[in-house]
Amino acid sequence: MSDDIYDNVIGTEFERMIKDRVDITVVNYESVDCVRDCDFRRQTKTLQPLQQTGSDSVKTRISRAAVVCLVLLCVLLLTAVIVLCVHIHTKNTNYTEKIHQLLTNNTNLTEERDELIKKIRNVLNQLSIPDGWIYYQSSFYYMSNETRNWTESSKDCQKRGADLIIINTREENDFVKKITAKREFWIGLTDSEVEGTWKWVDGSTLTYEFWERETNEPNGGTLENVSVTYVTLVP
Repeated sequence: MSDDIYDNVIGTEFERMIKDRVDITVVNYESVDCVRDCDFRRQTKTLQPLQQTGSDSVKTRISRAAVVCLVLLCVLLLTAVIVLCVHIHTKNTNYTEKIHQLLTNNTNLTEERDELIKKIRNVLNQLSIPDGWIYYQSSFYYMSNETRNWTESSKDCQKRGADLIIINTREENDFVKKITAKREFWIGLTDSEVEGTWKWVDGSTLTYEFWERETNEPNGGTLENVSVTYVTLVP
């Protein structure tokens, strides 16, 4: 009986020891798993900022590259604008110089022309002018003292190598008025071909009048197809 009690005590004690070991082992395993889990979480938390930092770095590099490209583009555009402005300015300067040169040449030619005209006039004035002829601005005028009709006067002028006067300018009109002293004279204007259509003896049509018709000429009467007048230009 005592042996049974002793055996039971020993068995109970042995079972208790084994149970304690199992509990300790389980606790130890749980502690290790806890430590590993904590370490993994810490590493995960540590890696996340690193990953975010790498993404920000890429964005920063892209932004810097975009800024650099934009700056280079602006520099290229500015360079192109400067080159274009210089080119336009150079061309403008060249054109201005050419225009100035042309104006200078034109002025020189005008002066030479005026000088030649003066020389020609001087030479003509020095030439012997036939009796009764008057020289004015490269033309000769002859005033006959004989009385003839328009047709006879025209033929007489043609025999002398000329024709009845054609007045095209105010200056010529003033000159003729001066040398005729307001006497009536035939001019080279007629409507003999078509009544009312006045033409000069050279065939040109009268497009406008240079004078007042103080004698109502040309009047275009049915029996009179020629013009006789002294001329006074309308102011």
